This record gives sequence, C-alpha cells and structure tokens, in this order.
Amino acid sequence: MSNLAHDNVSPIRPDLQVVERRVVDTDNGYTRIANELLEAIASADLTARQLKIMMAYIRKTYGFNKKTDRIADEQIAQLTGLSRQNVNKAKKELLSMNCLLMEGSQIGVNKEVSAWQFSKCLQVSNLVSNLETKKVSKLETVQVSKPETHKRHSLNTKDNTPKSPEGSRSNSEENKPQPVSKYHFDRDRIKDTWNRKAEHFGLPKIMSVSVTTEKGLKRLYDSHLKHCKETGRPVQQIDTFINGYIEYGYVPSAYACGDNPAGKKYGIETALRQERIDKIISQEA
Repeated sequence: MSNLAHDNVSPIRPDLQVVERRVVDTDNGYTRIANELLEAIASADLTARQLKIMMAYIRKTYGFNKKTDRIADEQIAQLTGLSRQNVNKAKKELLSMNCLLMEGSQIGVNKEVSAWQFSKCLQVSNLVSNLETKKVSKLETVQVSKPETHKRHSLNTKDNTPKSPEGSRSNSEENKPQPVSKYHFDRDRIKDTWNRKAEHFGLPKIMSVSVTTEKGLKRLYDSHLKHCKETGRPVQQIDTFINGYIEYGYVPSAYACGDNPAGKKYGIETALRQERIDKIISQEA
C-alpha cells in the first residue's frame, strides 16, 4: 500500500529570484580626476556623510567635464540617498572647511587642497557635549582617594620647562616669532593678476591657486633666485616677482591662445613650464 501522506506532499522548492548581474565599465562613462585630489580626499578627516557629499559633487562636476555647476541639494540627495536637510548641512560644513567652493550659484570642489581646513568643522567622532560632561556624578569624583589625587597632580604639574644658563625659564616657543617661508605669497593677488591676463587673451581663468600652480610658482621663484646669484642682480620679493612675471614677462603664444589643431587654450600651467620660465628670465636685462 502506498503512503498517501507521502504521495500528496510536493517537494519544497526555494523561491529563486533572478538577480541582474551588474558590471561597471568605463565604456559606460567615467570621471576624470587628478590623482592628487583623490589622494587628498582619501586622507582627509571627513565624516562618512561629508565623504559621500564630496564624491557626489565630483560626479556632478568632473563627471560632466565641468569644474563647477549649479547643483541643487535634491540632486545630491538623490545620488547619495541622504535627506535634503543632511545634504545641506554637510555641504555647509565642507564649504566652511574650504573643501568646496561656491561662486554665485556655481559650486564645485576646491582643487587647492592645501587650503582645506578641517579645524573649522567639529567632527562628530571627537565631539563631547557639555551636557554629557555635566552628567558625571560628584560621587564618582569623590571616590578618588586624596593620595591618588595628589600623586596625579604632582605628575601633571612637574616642571619640565628647560631653563636658561642664568637659571631662569626660557621663553615659550609659542611666543617666539615663527620664520616666514620664502615661498609665502599672496594667493588672491596672483589669482587676480592671472585672471586679468586670461581675460585679455581669452585664456582659462583660475578659481584658486591649485597644488600644481603653487609648485610652478615655487619653481619660478627658485629660478629667479638662481639667476640673481649667477648674475649678481638684486633679489626681488616673491609677490613682486611672480606677479611681474605673469603681468609683464609672460606673453602667451598664438598656439596657447587656441591657434592649434585641437583649438585648445592653455592656462597658467603653460606660463609656469620650466622651459618658458628659463627663456623669459634669461632675457632680463
């Protein structure tokens, strides 16, 4: 006799859902980004939310071959999955840290990574509210014995300050004037000088002094110092020299102004190429 209960039970089959295999490829589009900028973001002290916002703005600008664009908070919210309020808050934090720049209604990533200032925004992981601090009970404070307290106090107040030969304390390092680097220059001034030149010749303007431009300006001033040492000419202050070089020394060629097969116009990086620097400086009277 057959087992009716067994015969009536159909085999249990798991629900199989078809999962579409998703493979990304540069053939479907890619974002061109400088390695230095990517490394700066990777090493930056950003919260998870701030990092998502930074990557979203890169996608919405560099992903469309733009440096800046008009980007609504709703677009970033849709891309990141964050609420519009959280997007707006993180955006303001990144603007205060100079990670993002805004000119009018245009917003984009600040390529001058040396200007990023993380101390301007309190990180959530390091923030301890005063309210939580006040919740520590007086009872727990009193439980520390007086000898223990005295011992810790002695360790914390031990005088490790170096003394001068006369026996008195030496001045604090914080009160000593810090030496100014020979490469310290007025970033706004050189930006304005170049942008006036760029407007006159129809060349690309700059929003800020990038890392690449800063390196080029340092090479430029080093070349000036070397030339002065070799010729006995007086050394000029860095702002005077680099602005004079851009305003009066560098004259963009027709090729740099777009008279080339690609019709491309070349910016300040071309003015700071070493071969161009050497040529212009060698022509000084």
